[in-house]
Formats: sequence, structure tokens, C-alpha cells
Amino acid sequence: MTKTLKLALPQIAPVWLDRDKTLAKVASTIEEAAKESADLIVFGEGLVPGYPFWVSETGGAKFNDAKQKEIFAHYSDQAVTIEAGHLDKICALAKSHNIAIYLGIIERAADRSGHSLYCSYVYIDRGGIIQSVHRKLQPTYEERLVWSPGDGAGLVTHKIGGFTVGGLNCWENWMPLSRAALYAQGEDLHIACWPGSDRNTKDLTPILAKEGRSYAVSISSLMRASDVPDHVPYAAEIRDAIGDMPANGGSCVAAPDGSWALELVIGEENLRYADLDPEFVRRERQNFDPAGHYSRPDVTRLIVNRKRQALAEFED
Repeated sequence: MTKTLKLALPQIAPVWLDRDKTLAKVASTIEEAAKESADLIVFGEGLVPGYPFWVSETGGAKFNDAKQKEIFAHYSDQAVTIEAGHLDKICALAKSHNIAIYLGIIERAADRSGHSLYCSYVYIDRGGIIQSVHRKLQPTYEERLVWSPGDGAGLVTHKIGGFTVGGLNCWENWMPLSRAALYAQGEDLHIACWPGSDRNTKDLTPILAKEGRSYAVSISSLMRASDVPDHVPYAAEIRDAIGDMPANGGSCVAAPDGSWALELVIGEENLRYADLDPEFVRRERQNFDPAGHYSRPDVTRLIVNRKRQALAEFED
């Protein structure tokens, strides 16, 4: 029998569009969770340096607009480039505290020109090693004005304690084939990261748990108009446009039978914990296992391209 896994669920706001200050807040939160002997801590979608709330409210679709270009340039400047060492301190904390981390970032990908941005979910193991970077396959609606479509390279799972864990970004969690790609690798702890809203998490989280006979974790950020710093371009206009609280949280955990292990909390920053029992998964897989005895690969199978996509392949 495998012992329970202690999950830390921080619902926090970024220091919006400020990479270094947000990473400092992330680091402080990891330190706090480590004091409680957490095994895994998970953060919301695009937390570092923040979700692009301005796009839908300030004319983001206006072509070749000087204002949108200026805001995007600032966003790009504050994005995370892993190769530049922006996550080194977070990795060091994972190693020193023996804690695994899922962290939502806006990635300025060095292998894709170094300027286009990707909504990426990064898994850092308890040894402080980045084991996967999942770039969101399909940005949603207005997100496509600032984020680029990713690829399947990050559709992987990881072992932690008695669990096999995987993660998807926001509305990817509605994509049956993306979920199936993780189920096929034995996923029994699913992390769904969100920019922050109970309208996304309250219905889908127990559905994911029941479908996968897994623990389903929805981790959301928080965002208030007061979180827009003055140094962000057009800060006052953005604060007026986005409303008091464009992201109200809604983080929660559903058990493998769809019951709540941690119910939704909205409108506040917090750090909560849940003890997850792998035996619960085994009990629920008795009558339904989506990638095991209840699958029919002789009839329906999924082909997944996990090659990292690039513009060119060079042969020197």
C-alpha cells in the first residue's frame, strides 16, 4: 500500500505582468507549503507573469494598433524564457524542499524565434529537474491574439508517490483526445490549471474525476483590478476595462468518485491542502478503467505526435 500524497493548492494573484516579483511570490508560497511537508504544489494557468486580461476589453483585435503592440511588447519582455534561467530558483526550491511543482507560465520560447509566446505548464520534479513543458495546444478565442498554438511534446505524465500525474491548460481539459492521451499513460491524478473562475471549475472538475476515475484538481489564479501595477502600459485604462475581479478563483479538488475533497473557494487568496489516497483510485477503477479493462484498442485507438515542432531541422 502506498501512503497518501499531500497536495498544496495555492490560489494566488500574480504581481501582474511582472515576472520577477511574481516568481518571488511563487517562491514564498513554495516555502510556506514546504513547511507543511507538501509533496506537490500546483499553480494556475499563465500565473507568471499573468493572464492577458486586457485583450478582450481594450480592442485587442484591432489590427496593427500601436497600443496593442506596446502592451504585447511589455508582456513579451516579462514572459519566461526557461533557457535564460528564469526558473532556476524555483527548481532549486523544489530540490531543497523535496517538493514537486506544476507552474503555469507564459513562455517566450527560444526554439520558436524567442518572441512568440506560449501558454505553458511546467512540471518540476522533486529533484529540481524540469521534466516537461506542455505548450497549450489551442489557445482559446481572444487568447489567439497573444499566444501561439503549442504541440504534443508536453503530453506526458510523471510518477510521484503512488500516483501518475498529468496536467492540461484551461479549456484543453474539455478536449477528449488530450485527456485520453494522458489516460493512456496511466494518469490517476489530473491537474487542470485555469486563469481563475468558478464558472470553469464547478461543473467540469467532478466530471473529470468521474471520467478518469482519478483525482481531479482545478487550480485557479486570482485577479483583481487593483493587481494591475502602475508601470504596466495603459494601466489605468486596463483597470477600468477589466472590472473589479476578472478572475475569482474557484480552485477545488474532486475525488475519483466525483465527490469533493476540497470544495470551491472564490474571491480570496489562500493556500489549502488535501491528502490524496491512491487506494481511492484503485477502488473506483474496479468497475471502470478508461485506459485499461474498459478500453477497446482493437476498435478505437489514439495516435499522438509528441515531437516538439520547429520551423527548421538543421543537418551540419
